[in-house]
Amino acid sequence: PEPGRCAHFVLRKRRFCRMIPAPGRRFCGEHGHEEEQNDRKRIPCPLDPKHTVYEDQLQKHLKKCNSREKPKPVYFVQDINAGLKDVAEIPEKQIPLSSLSIEELQNLIIKLKKASNGLELHLKEQILSHQALQEALNDPKNGESAFKHLKQQASILGNMEKLHLLGPGRCFVEFGAGRGKLSHWVDVALQNVESVQFLLVERATTRFKVDGKHKKRDSIFERLQIDIQHLCLNKVPILEKKKLPVVGIGKHLCGAATDLALRCLVESYTTCCDGEDEEPAPKRSRAAQTEVAPHRSAGNEGTTEEHKPVAGIVIALCCHHKCDWTHYVGREFFKSVGLGPVEFHYFQRMSSWATCGMRETTSKASTSEDSEDQTGDTEEHEQTLSRTESGSDTLQGILSVEERKEIGCLCKRLIDHGRIEYLQQQGYKAALQYYTESAVSLENVLLTAVPSPSLIPEPAL
Repeated sequence: PEPGRCAHFVLRKRRFCRMIPAPGRRFCGEHGHEEEQNDRKRIPCPLDPKHTVYEDQLQKHLKKCNSREKPKPVYFVQDINAGLKDVAEIPEKQIPLSSLSIEELQNLIIKLKKASNGLELHLKEQILSHQALQEALNDPKNGESAFKHLKQQASILGNMEKLHLLGPGRCFVEFGAGRGKLSHWVDVALQNVESVQFLLVERATTRFKVDGKHKKRDSIFERLQIDIQHLCLNKVPILEKKKLPVVGIGKHLCGAATDLALRCLVESYTTCCDGEDEEPAPKRSRAAQTEVAPHRSAGNEGTTEEHKPVAGIVIALCCHHKCDWTHYVGREFFKSVGLGPVEFHYFQRMSSWATCGMRETTSKASTSEDSEDQTGDTEEHEQTLSRTESGSDTLQGILSVEERKEIGCLCKRLIDHGRIEYLQQQGYKAALQYYTESAVSLENVLLTAVPSPSLIPEPAL
């Protein structure tokens, strides 16, 4: 060990501990149990056995241990956006895709194509830009990865502007905010607009946040460290106080997080948040639901000032292979076309074929250009599906790479269509479009929604 440093050798790191022990000791406090001490004994912490504590100081330690359960914020409502409450409907663990026989796989593909028949599968291209990012886009100091992120952010802002969502008197809620880059560019675009708030929702602690760039500006930025599943927007103090309409945004909101965010916005935020069951109550036909939805949305806007509806939703979709039947908002659509949790399980696994083909890992080619969402520049959305997960043994000789890609895209569109129908039933005009080139990101589909009939004010830019 280095002079004045702990004598404990850390096997995992292949070096000695670098902590400084107390005078007269060979080991630091964490590794003091290795030293002959007749007076005190160290034991593993009951909250987290990865660290130890003096036995005679256990009660004091438990009160300040970083692993202790922290008080829940006022906007925490257990499972308010979780979705499925009926345990009987929760699917059992399914066998892997690779274990299916050729006949079973072919039957799944037949079901997929039958359910997709009549759906709008060819999305329009709406690749836009925004003046707020022009300087950054033209900066030669940006590398290829940064440039791709900027192009995506510029197009998202361009689509928001086209929907008249970049205006005053709004609260922008960025789900899966990570470093907060998308909110940062929205703030830049609205630098001369008054009464704008930002809520950055992120369950993980995040390094290299860009929040500090806004300290000298008038915009109000607030971080909510919470899982979207438990977030009740009605109880967020700033929304309770200012009663601002919300614009939900997200850049590559991973898998089930998209469904949780949609339910958070269009259900728990537009109803009185009391923690009770938030599932849409009586089942009606899809036609009936669509017919009454606009009236419901308009009613919410016109009859109460306390719960204004969501002004708009703009979310770049991602990682369909991480969707979950329990949280999925399009379950009623799946049931209406004769599908259920079993088919959903396989379709969400097959959706990865759209971006990974038969490669064993796709750390760069699939979604590695997606986003800086969760932890700095490290990609949170890299797919590392093994050959077993992608069903390579079963597929050899019966499906070409192009056919697998086509089936994967079909699975994505089917899952996304369930989300579109859900939003339509809730009184929103929803659409899917390509917002960037596949060379920039293979996950290049943007989900947008505004109240129908639209009650969005004209932009103040």
